Amino acid sequence: KTVIPYFTKFVTKIPNLKVLSKCKEKKVLKLWEGLGYYRRVKNLHKTAKILFKKYNGKLPDKLDEIKKLPGIGEYTANALLALVYNQPHIPFDGNVKRVFSRLFNTNLEKNEKRTKRIINEQFYTNRNGDLAEALMEFGAVICKPNNPLCNICNLKTNCYFFRNKSSILINKK
Repeated sequence: KTVIPYFTKFVTKIPNLKVLSKCKEKKVLKLWEGLGYYRRVKNLHKTAKILFKKYNGKLPDKLDEIKKLPGIGEYTANALLALVYNQPHIPFDGNVKRVFSRLFNTNLEKNEKRTKRIINEQFYTNRNGDLAEALMEFGAVICKPNNPLCNICNLKTNCYFFRNKSSILINKK
């Protein structure tokens, strides 16, 4: 609730990437006041400039190209490819890792590449953006770190964690 008026002011004055790309950094920073994380808006401003200079105002559709943009790492690049281009990419944040760790009883940190490959094969869909968004939300709302809502979970019959009431691997670092 606190930041909504600040965000509304920002997007009213800077309604799109083209306008953002043409703004002076000082103006962007002034309009961002009250929203915190100034590094984010600096990276967003730099990225807007790059997108118009190098990509004709469009987001690249390749993981390696997106990751070259300021402030964009593996997680954000995967989220963008899934949400913007409906590509089969899953953004692995803490919530998504927890869901799959519990579901398959695996330590994602140790087996991340293998697990990602299996997940991309098992969860094939033509609605990749929806899947990515659903997994992030599911991990935040249902498969929470503490007191997960297993009793209302639609995955419980296939979930190792639910069947065994065990979080041995999940809590190991």
